[in-house]
Amino acid sequence: MSSVTMPVSSSTSNISNDPSASSKKEALVGVIIEGTEEARFVIYKAENTKEIFTHRIPIRQISPREGWLEHDPKELLQAVKDCMTAGVKELEKLDYGVEDIVTVGISNQRETTIAWDISTGEPLYNAIVWSDIRADSTVDQILAKVPDNSKDALMPLCGLPISPYFSALKIKWLIDNVPAVRWAIRDRRCRFGTVDSWLVWNLTGGVKGGLFITDVTNASRTMLMNIESLQWDPLTVKSLHLDYDLLPEIRSSSEIYGQITEDPLRGVPISAILGNQQSSLIGERCFEVGQAKSTYRKGCFLVYNTGTSRVHSTHGLETTVAYKLGKNAPPVYALEGSVAVAGSAMKWLRDNLKVVDNITDIEKSAGDVPSTGDVYFVPAFSGLYAPYWRNDARGELLLTPEAVLLIDITSFTTKNHIIRAALESVCFQIRDILESMTKDCKCQLTKLQVNGKMTENKLLMQLQADICGIPVERSATSIRMEALGAAMAAGHAEGIEVWDINKEPETPITVDAFIPTTTTEDRDARYTKWKMAVKRSLGWATTKKSVAMTDKRYRLLSSIPPSWFLITTFGIL
Repeated sequence: MSSVTMPVSSSTSNISNDPSASSKKEALVGVIIEGTEEARFVIYKAENTKEIFTHRIPIRQISPREGWLEHDPKELLQAVKDCMTAGVKELEKLDYGVEDIVTVGISNQRETTIAWDISTGEPLYNAIVWSDIRADSTVDQILAKVPDNSKDALMPLCGLPISPYFSALKIKWLIDNVPAVRWAIRDRRCRFGTVDSWLVWNLTGGVKGGLFITDVTNASRTMLMNIESLQWDPLTVKSLHLDYDLLPEIRSSSEIYGQITEDPLRGVPISAILGNQQSSLIGERCFEVGQAKSTYRKGCFLVYNTGTSRVHSTHGLETTVAYKLGKNAPPVYALEGSVAVAGSAMKWLRDNLKVVDNITDIEKSAGDVPSTGDVYFVPAFSGLYAPYWRNDARGELLLTPEAVLLIDITSFTTKNHIIRAALESVCFQIRDILESMTKDCKCQLTKLQVNGKMTENKLLMQLQADICGIPVERSATSIRMEALGAAMAAGHAEGIEVWDINKEPETPITVDAFIPTTTTEDRDARYTKWKMAVKRSLGWATTKKSVAMTDKRYRLLSSIPPSWFLITTFGIL
């Protein structure tokens, strides 16, 4: 694999401006964040929610073809190292030293899969990102072999539906399509892991004895871990013809795994590993059964704490591990609903439809109209995730791989109606998940805690409250909950013990509340129309022939890939 030039743009911010803050030496906790779009290193004072330092580097997005998304594993690793180096340099200006960092935690993008050669340390292929859909055909192969061709056939074992979203099918694709992977497996040189495994292996020695591990939260997103035993499931592993040596050892989410073996953090222990949505759940302090949080970023992820009991969904949700905070601690489980397209739909409005110049313009544009004018936007970029799990969902009006028809609704429809409909699509998808959670858990959520970049949009938060009919509580938008949760778990670990996660933080987190303003009748009527729109979107990915559209009410607007949206109005069609 050829080397890549690292992105040059990055940003550094010193969030704590109190000069007295550096006069008192407290234990510091570092956090590595490796997300879909950026790597980041964050430093906290123990038991304090304020970041004293953060540094970020964007991650290059590689898309060889439509629906595929990759990252260069070496670039991910180098970005993390560069962020850590910047953090240590900045500490000196704040009258701290590297010796004040007592531990480091990791929070990472989940499901993203990497194969590498343990004899050379070189990746065997690019990382296949969680949202990548190339394994669609692999899904069909597996469904053909399971009872009733059911996508839920493996849920009693792993808690997950059969979907290209999860790591197992990405591994299967790598084996079937990358000769270097097959050769490395034959020679017993290959290792598969999610991003956390790749980072820890490299940071703790790499080819010189690096730790090959993962934690229960990341393992629970592979479709290979038994959701009860918390070990690799023999049936699912055998079905992919894998040896256990190819997969990392599964550990708890909070324990001392080992030490970083290179500067600038040589000798500092790593004591927490969590998938980013689970670390966000901890950051929101959702420790009680029935508490839930929703994170709004490129995708949207709603996680509901079910305690030590596993709830097996019969309504399209995933049973996953929320966390296991210690070797001997009991696992805490969750129901999760994953939305593939949230923030990425806003970028699509800017970059492809070009109806806004900046993402920050979206709130104003959507607020310039009082409603969507009965427009509904179904963002099926790569099919639909929970609760539908339909890989074949696409835009309703499919012409060719190069063009799509946008329904010319009325002469009064403007770009602002479409922008508002895109925002509402995020909210409707969250309501879909809440409806399923209510059916599975037999209880109604009374409030929704939210975080993530998109929550800066106040209109989106109000729409979410109005569409779901429950209060939405937004944590201070300057706080990265996934980073805070990883810091809490790392500081909590046995042998570190600088963070009591059961104690209220020294710096309380401010919360904004958004209260529903619509009637039950109105929100339910609109939700019914949303469900009709989703139904219309299903099945298009299998269409091969063009659809001739001759009705005067339709108009070809531009050359836009057809897999990206459906816009419809009821009463016209």
